[in-house]
Amino acid sequence: MHVLIIEDDAILAMNLQFFLEELGADSTELAASQADAIRKALAHPPDLIASDVQLVEGNGPAAVRAIKARLGDIPVIYVTGNPDEARLLDPEAPVLEKPLKWLQLVQTTQHFGLPPFEPIDLDEAPGAVAPNDRTH
Repeated sequence: MHVLIIEDDAILAMNLQFFLEELGADSTELAASQADAIRKALAHPPDLIASDVQLVEGNGPAAVRAIKARLGDIPVIYVTGNPDEARLLDPEAPVLEKPLKWLQLVQTTQHFGLPPFEPIDLDEAPGAVAPNDRTH
């Protein structure tokens, strides 16, 4: 699954990229502006879009509308500090509020084809040290 991330804050974009890849995305691509998002989507059509609402150059929902007009219906998740605006502009899309919560992302992405996330029990992981065997 290829995910297009539309986010103009580089650190947030890289965190989201990391999380989505950990959840099973085969590839991700970052776009920091409305024009960049459209260009990248047309060059490499995404299976899922994760988008902020307000960008320094343009806005995420306008980019999503332009991408869908050219490529058809692509699922979108809004990750934003403006959840009310996202819901107003795209009432059907799920909206995750910043700061992003890992479990919300896990639950939301499963509906769009990313595999279920199995948390690791660190006490049962290979090479784990039993609590009684830990040295200080």
